[in-house]
Amino acid sequence: MGADEKLDAVRGGAPATRTFATPTSRGTLGKIGSGEFKVLIAVVLVACAVRLFRLGKPNSVVFDEVHFGKFAAKYIRTRYYVDVHPPLAKLLLTLASFVWGFDGSFEFKDIGAVYPPNVPYVPMRFLPAILGVALVPITHLTLREIGCGASTALLGSVLVLFENGLVTQSRHILLDSPLLFFTGLSTLFWVMFCNEDRKPVTKIPDAHTTRASHTITSGPFSRIWWTYLALTGLALGAVVSCKWVGLFTIATVGCSTIKQLWTLLGDTRVSPTLWIRHFFARAVCLILIPLMFYMSMFKIHFAILRNSGDGDAFMSSEFQHTLDGKEMRDTYADVAFNSVVTIRHVNTQGGYLHSHTHNYPGGSKQQQVTLYPHIDSNNDWQIVPMLDPSGTQSPNASLAMEKLTYVTPGSIIRLKHTRTGKHLHSHDVRPPVSEVDFQNEVSGYGFDGFDGDANDNFIVELDEEGGGDDGGRKGNGKGWGGDRESGKRLRTLRTKFKLRHQLSGCYLFSHKVKLPDWAFEQQEVTCNKNAVRMNSLWFIETNSNPLLPADAPKVNYKLPGFFGKWWELQKVMWQTNAGLTSRHAYDSRPWHWPTLRRGINFWVKEHRHIYLIGNPFTWWMSTASIATYAVVRVLLILRQKRGYKDFHHSAVVKYDQMIGFLVMGWGLHYFPFYLMGRQLFLHHYFPALWYAILTLASVFDLVTSTLSPRRRIQIAAVIMALAIWTYAHFSPLAYGNPWTKKHCRDAKWLSTWDFSCNDYLDDVRVSGSAQIPKLTCCYSTLDTS
Repeated sequence: MGADEKLDAVRGGAPATRTFATPTSRGTLGKIGSGEFKVLIAVVLVACAVRLFRLGKPNSVVFDEVHFGKFAAKYIRTRYYVDVHPPLAKLLLTLASFVWGFDGSFEFKDIGAVYPPNVPYVPMRFLPAILGVALVPITHLTLREIGCGASTALLGSVLVLFENGLVTQSRHILLDSPLLFFTGLSTLFWVMFCNEDRKPVTKIPDAHTTRASHTITSGPFSRIWWTYLALTGLALGAVVSCKWVGLFTIATVGCSTIKQLWTLLGDTRVSPTLWIRHFFARAVCLILIPLMFYMSMFKIHFAILRNSGDGDAFMSSEFQHTLDGKEMRDTYADVAFNSVVTIRHVNTQGGYLHSHTHNYPGGSKQQQVTLYPHIDSNNDWQIVPMLDPSGTQSPNASLAMEKLTYVTPGSIIRLKHTRTGKHLHSHDVRPPVSEVDFQNEVSGYGFDGFDGDANDNFIVELDEEGGGDDGGRKGNGKGWGGDRESGKRLRTLRTKFKLRHQLSGCYLFSHKVKLPDWAFEQQEVTCNKNAVRMNSLWFIETNSNPLLPADAPKVNYKLPGFFGKWWELQKVMWQTNAGLTSRHAYDSRPWHWPTLRRGINFWVKEHRHIYLIGNPFTWWMSTASIATYAVVRVLLILRQKRGYKDFHHSAVVKYDQMIGFLVMGWGLHYFPFYLMGRQLFLHHYFPALWYAILTLASVFDLVTSTLSPRRRIQIAAVIMALAIWTYAHFSPLAYGNPWTKKHCRDAKWLSTWDFSCNDYLDDVRVSGSAQIPKLTCCYSTLDTS
């Protein structure tokens, strides 16, 4: 048989449209006999026991349950929040809690906080646990679909079953188990589609019509072909709707699709019209369907979170006013002296200029002025005329309070706090946090019988660049809203402006710096001589003035529709994700993950410990299998350059395509993390780990391919036994079971594993008052023994 014939034999004699080949055209169910099916059922039952064992322990909050449990509570209370992850997995957790009667009253504030009786934390944990169980048969079926034997599939499923990290992560209210489930499901459906795609087209006459038409029963464009392709698209939409890491799964399927289309393009048996049909079928199912699914999750997200919440501050003013409790009545457009206004910051999520009856503990010790994200009567300021240097108000200025006088560029104004009667004030005193020479303190100043001084005066400067990203046109003089009047004078919701301090020349300024507890962690407001433009821009949100006629023009926010809200939230999620750069006691970097250099401390209490650590045997063997494939692949390429015909051998082609696809999946789920500067943890490696375990099983299938079935299952049994022993050895860290200091120290195979052995007892039988438990949670002192 020649090389081309061998390749055709591997591909099944049909156009080569797959990235890998399988030895049979039957589907997964067709390959599985009754004996194998019974074994698979037994493995699933064992998986249930392993994942669901003592699921209610501990009965307190563990690690990131503080976040994802809290989000479920916000869904139930319909309070808007912002998170860096898409909503699907959180919606599933919320559904589990809602069905079991959770009212959202428990806020999951602290790691180690005991769950009260009304919190259905066990059903909430059950959902990710059962999805973790489902990953086991998905692994088995995927290995069978890519062409591996029954013993190989059993090996792969057992390695996933007894992987300590996957066990630990799936037993708590976390997002990674749904993510892995949909990653595996996407891969399985894609492989099943590829197997169907390689079949020759089979047609039968259509009995329901007299025309010469046929129904395609197998192969490309058959009903089952479309089903697998559409299911792949839905699963891809689901995986990216759990976490953005799902984009790497989309990239894996996308690269495989590109190779399929490239191969079809070079196949002379495929006409251009047929190739276009293949292209559009994949475009619709693998791009449009995932996108529609992803957006539909946000449609549900917005429909549930209809009320104002603590996530408001992350969103634009327009977005916030789509939420119940944030609605705003139409307000006067023209701003004049005597107007009572609320002033918002353009940047830093648009907080309100705010003051309250608390003084700075240092500096001038005058009344605090801050930026506050919520609607409050302490946000109201009255625009009053300036004082001259002698501290008196000119007759013309007094007239402005009695006759309608618009605020125009260059107007010198004072802002009087309506609740306390004090004026916005700045002077040559350093701010409480930003203690640098070019920043001055901003305070509320004044007292009975004293009308203020010239340090209360600010000059209004309209922003010459208009609205920038918010709808204005740079340099057109039309202001924020695009109307010409807003470029000539100060107008509500239409004009961006700056306030320049008359005496010092600094600009009213705010940034993301927060004040300490004595200012309720509100945002700092200063007067900055070197102000960044965007942080010194303000706009008027509400405006009332008794001098304006009732029929004076009014304005309101132009509220965004679904697509506007969806796109804004994507940008906020991206910015928030990129901003997670602070260090964490248990974060790690990508180069630590393949060798399992360190884990994550989840929970420490009552001399028990939950520490996320993988099964070292499975972890290191899977990494070695990837390295082995890489070395062998390089050698094959070098041999090909020297004239060897390795790739003319059908077995080489089969395993190269099979393992190559899995290694590509591993690489696309691993290497992108090197480009991220954000905070990362060991659990970010789990999707790549799943592909690595599949690679390990496939390498086993290759190495033992020439052995008898009995010998193969014996070798697989030895590997499985080692994996199970290692799982059992480290299981106290997965379940929070009792352990001794000696056993803990014996389990420290690497010095970089920083679980704290000092938190355990010398003897688990010891009890009494001398052993009063001490809560240390995930920031406990690292054990250096």
